[in-house]
Amino acid sequence: MTDLPGRENDPNENPFAMFGSPEQIAAAMRQFADMLSAPQSAGPVNWDMAKNIARHAVVAEGDPSVMEGERRQIVDALNLADLWLNEATALPSGVANPQAWSRSEWIEKTVPVWKQLCEPIAARMVETMGGTLGAAGLPAEAQAMAGPLLGMLKQMGGMMVGQQLGQALGTLAREVVGSSDIGLPLSDTAALLPGGVAAFSEGLETPAEEIRIYLALREAAHHRLFQHVPWLRAHLLGAVEEYARGITVDVSALEGKLQSIDLNNPEQLQEILGGGELLKPEETERQKAALSRLETALALVEGWVATVVDEAAEGKLPSATALAETVRRRRATGGPAERTFATLVGLELRPRRLREAAALWKALTAERGIDGRDAVWNHPDLMPTADDLDDPESFVRGEARFDLSALEEPKDDDE
Repeated sequence: MTDLPGRENDPNENPFAMFGSPEQIAAAMRQFADMLSAPQSAGPVNWDMAKNIARHAVVAEGDPSVMEGERRQIVDALNLADLWLNEATALPSGVANPQAWSRSEWIEKTVPVWKQLCEPIAARMVETMGGTLGAAGLPAEAQAMAGPLLGMLKQMGGMMVGQQLGQALGTLAREVVGSSDIGLPLSDTAALLPGGVAAFSEGLETPAEEIRIYLALREAAHHRLFQHVPWLRAHLLGAVEEYARGITVDVSALEGKLQSIDLNNPEQLQEILGGGELLKPEETERQKAALSRLETALALVEGWVATVVDEAAEGKLPSATALAETVRRRRATGGPAERTFATLVGLELRPRRLREAAALWKALTAERGIDGRDAVWNHPDLMPTADDLDDPESFVRGEARFDLSALEEPKDDDE
């Protein structure tokens, strides 16, 4: 083929030239042999690998097993908090089997929900990566010849995404205090992490027992909502999934990076996949609606939790007001773990309108009482909207938007 005019310097003469010399490819194959021999998962991400990486990350920072004394303190705090909440909300208990987790246990228990949240965008990253590699300047016949190698790189890309997710989970595990403090229902079990509680307490001049009970109140309050508002879990997770479906991968940016890839440098793939600039939301009305729905739901959940915890702690925890402000600042500003999640999924999990939501729930309590306030959770159509957060008094004092009792009224015979 080299005798053909104009083909002397054609890079497509050797369809593998873009990946380096045969010696470089052979060396890369040996470097990736162990990784590629890992068992394949059904989806785009090897979650066993992700869990192992996350566990290694927390163990490296120190993750001792929960001692019996710590476990008892956490269980007692959750049980006491649950009793206090009985006076502050009409929703029944959601704490059936309170637990104390190590950071490694938090990873293991919450991975099923993270899988649901992260796989849509992870699949898009892997598929786009494979498609971009296959279309990176190769004619059809060259793509066919390079098929096995491209398939290997796609498989490797999926593992690299799993590695990124594992590192993100490891970072999150070092920051969380329980199963629900990021605002999403990550587990059906109410639990606190003694290590997370200790980290939260650093720098606070507050008795450790008060901090533990306050955080237990928040955990127990979240679980009352997640356990006894049937539609809430699907509403929150569905909004995240809907938003994630609108996230696209910047193909041109990814292609530019992949064209200069060096297979002798495995870390380069990780850098490529870890770049948040590759993820960009589609500015469609559907995308905007999903984001608005999620932000409003997160704010309403967090606002309700803050309201009932304040009521439950009043007169019992002297430091409750100061601790509430600490939590608000923590939720409002986010941290490294939240930024890591935003990089991977293209979404910040922050209740941006927390103060407005808390004010609305407090006003509802004053106007309708605890039972009337909590009855709003009976159906998603009864919930405040983003517009209601702008004008909470109108929502609180306005007429009910839906009078379900009218549907049961018998009609006259002559109608």
